[in-house]
Order: sequence, then structure tokens, then C-alpha cells
Amino acid sequence: MNQVERKLAQTKGQSEFGISLTTASVLVVDDEPGIRNFIVKILQPLVGRIEQAANTEVASRLLDANHFDIVILDNVMPGTSGLEWLTEQRKLGFFADTILITAFADMDTAIEAMRAGAVDFVLKPFRSNQIMNAVARCMDRVNLRRENYLLKYELASGNAQVRARLLGTSPIIENIRATLERAAPLPTPILLTGDTGTGKEVAARALHVMSDRSEKSFVPINCATISGDMVEHELFGQITQDQTGRTVRKDGVFMNANGGTLYMDEIVELSLPVQAAFLRVIEHCRVRPVGSSREVPLDLRFIFATNGNLKEAVKQGRFREDLYHRINVLSIQMPVLKERIGDIRELALMFIQQISKSLGVPPLTLSEGVLMNMSRYDWPGNVRELRNLIERSLIIGEWPSEFASGEDSEEVEATDSLAAVEQRHILSVLDACDGNRAEAARRLGVSRKTIDRKCAMWNG
Repeated sequence: MNQVERKLAQTKGQSEFGISLTTASVLVVDDEPGIRNFIVKILQPLVGRIEQAANTEVASRLLDANHFDIVILDNVMPGTSGLEWLTEQRKLGFFADTILITAFADMDTAIEAMRAGAVDFVLKPFRSNQIMNAVARCMDRVNLRRENYLLKYELASGNAQVRARLLGTSPIIENIRATLERAAPLPTPILLTGDTGTGKEVAARALHVMSDRSEKSFVPINCATISGDMVEHELFGQITQDQTGRTVRKDGVFMNANGGTLYMDEIVELSLPVQAAFLRVIEHCRVRPVGSSREVPLDLRFIFATNGNLKEAVKQGRFREDLYHRINVLSIQMPVLKERIGDIRELALMFIQQISKSLGVPPLTLSEGVLMNMSRYDWPGNVRELRNLIERSLIIGEWPSEFASGEDSEEVEATDSLAAVEQRHILSVLDACDGNRAEAARRLGVSRKTIDRKCAMWNG
């Protein structure tokens, strides 16, 4: 099948079975070459990856080396039966959904298959659409389970549409944006540092959108919010035995986020034992769930963030030095809002538009006077404080007195003028210098007369 035919087949598969089928990885285990080849021929144009094994020994080796979403397994094979092999593999660590191929659909086989962990049956002899439908059902179940698991992390992080935009035209933000663009196509871990509220998650989401993983999951987790006793289980997953002796598998964050981008905020809060295990995950791109004897290949882009001092944490023995050097390949310092005063207008206009629409309240006018007062404020809470101020003001219906303009002034334009940017910048520097025009001129690199002339023009 040539590339054009394969593309047409994939398009047909997307329309009939859902786009998720094109990302599926499938392993076919059957001792009969004719059946294996028939299944491979049916699925190869539709799924992302498919491999085959003539016996359980080959299948075991393939599972050690690769991750599969689905295993299509014949039950009756020489030596170890399919269900016996499946039961053994689940004890070692089996991380795929299984479709059992069988010629016998009696109650005993069904009960045994459920205990072993099979999720679907295909009876011999079967037609091509039966195999395709079974695989589609499995992938729907896999994706639904993954989406439900990851939803709690997405909800905890807030509005993704707001957080995915790295706004601003200030030089410092332009430099950060350029660095993210260069790093986006690479697998290199990124470390984002900066004060609370400076937009570390915004930068992480922007990097994800720029990358070739943009269609996959972006999973934000805060390491400080996961219980210390459960953090390893939450991240790595676990395998346990229930009261009946049945193996129960629970995938963790790493496996559910597989293929996408994992954003780990407050990385310094991980305990030292978890740091040691996590170092192996980063170095070897494999994860071993708690209770499993098998490691699973992992395809993840890691982005880390902290508002603390990792170097100091290393000195204090709270953070492993080898892990610090492994995640600190490319570090980006997010600036405080006071260092990017020129971006306040764009940020404020976006927040006013989006929050007023979300709350169903009229937007407030952002006048030049209000914007000037915002530019003079220190913003200890950074961009997050600006957003909270705007939401609070929209609910009340007016700007707080310290930001409200004392006189009527025109609403700022969506596109800022050079004169307005210059005025706000000079006045903010004057505020930082407590009104000392000579010091402000020195910081701005202009003459004192220039500052005097500008102030006289604005006051006139």
C-alpha cells in the first residue's frame, strides 16, 4: 500500500471509527500466520502502529520493549494458552486492553476471561468489521478512561484558553517567546522559575502549543498538592491484588499523559525517594509502576516549574543535585509584572473581555488614567493579582479608588500608541525613583532636560 492509499484509508478510518484509532498501538498474538496476517492487513492502514507475535514468548519480549494500547490475543495456542499468559503478564505488569479471539463463547471461558482482564471477545470465524469495531471500542474506552483521569488536573489549573496565551510585546517577553519557539521542537526538559503569579504555566502551555505534541494532552500537576504518602502511586501508578487474587492495575499520571506534555509545578516539593525514582524516569524514558516488575516505555515532554530556589534546596539536602542538573538543561526566568509594565494594557484588555463574558457582566472601561495608575502599582502578586483585580472590579462594577481615574479620559485603544507607552514607562520609573528626575533620567539613559520637558508637556 503506497502513502496515498494509506492516507485515504486513515481518513476513512477516522470517519467511521474516530480519529483516536490513528494513534492506537496494537499487538497481535496468534500462532496461525494466516489469521495474524489477516488482522494486520485490516488494521495497518487504520492504526498508528501494529506488531505481531507467533507465540507468547515473542509477545512477552515485545511488551518489555514497547507500550501497546491493545493486545489482540488468541486463546488456544500451543503450550501456554492466551488466558494463562494474560494472567501471568498482569502480575508482572500488563498495561494494555485485551481483545480475546476464541472459537468457544461458553460461560466458563467468559468468566475466566473477565478474571484475566480481557475487555472484549471476537468469535472465530470473524469478519474484518468485527475486528475493527472491537479495536475502536477499546480505544474509545482507553481514551475515555485517560480523559476522565486527567480532567481533575485540568480543572484544578483553571481556564486553559486564558492560560494558553503568552501575551505581551515587552523585550523580556519577546525574548522568552523566542526561546520557547527554539525549544518547542526539541525533547529537552525545560525549567521555568519565577515568583508566584508570573505566568509559568502560561509559558508552559505556550511551549506545548508550539510543539509537535500540541494535539496531545497537556497535563498540569502541582507536586505540593499531592499527599506525600500517595505521590508515588499518583505519579507512577500501581499494581495490586484484590481479595479474590485478581490483579488490579491503576495507571498513574505518567502513563495517562503518555505522548503529551507534563507540567510539574513546585517540583521541589517531591520527597527524596520519589526524586530518585523520578530521575530514572527522565534518564531512561521508562516508568515502573508500584508493585510492577516491568518497566513501561514512556514518551513525555517534561516542563518543570518552581517559585523557590532550587540551588538552595540542593545545598540544604532537600533536592537531589543529580536531578537538579538533569532538569536544569534550559532554564527560563519569568519576570515580575513590574518589569514588563508595557504589557499591562494588553493583559488587562484580555482579562476584561474574557472575564466579563464568562461572568455575564458589562465590561469596564479601561481609560488612560486607570492604565496609568495600574502602571504605577508594584503588583506583588504579578499577573495573577492583575487578573483578580479585574475580576473583582467587574463584579463590583467599578475600579477601586486607588486605580480609578480622577477625571474623565478616553478609553485606551486595542493597539497602544508609542506616546502612551513612553509616558507610562517614564512615569513608572519616576515612581520607582520617588520622583527624583535626575535618577530617573540616569536609569532611562536620557538627559534631565528630556524628563523635565516630558513632564511639563503632560502636566500642561
